[in-house]
Amino acid sequence: MNSPPNPYLVLALAIVLPGSGQVWNREPLRGLIFLFFMLLLGGFTLKTAAPDVSFVGQFAGGFFVHAMAIFDAYKRARIRHAVWQHGAAGRA
Repeated sequence: MNSPPNPYLVLALAIVLPGSGQVWNREPLRGLIFLFFMLLLGGFTLKTAAPDVSFVGQFAGGFFVHAMAIFDAYKRARIRHAVWQHGAAGRA
């Protein structure tokens, strides 16, 4: 059985490109779902925000989903890595 990706690498990829952490975790559908909702909520807040709101405020929904995707990718990578280490220690 090959090892899961390093959780810190997954974290870095998830920060740089939304949904890529999930893809690196071998969960591409999950990454696409996060990307879809990031674009959906980012567009929604862009359309509903007042004109004098900052850039971050205009895309707050998308930034929120991106933050959740980062957290999700890292947490799942950490769990997979810990389970793999525990299993590898048991086989040795």
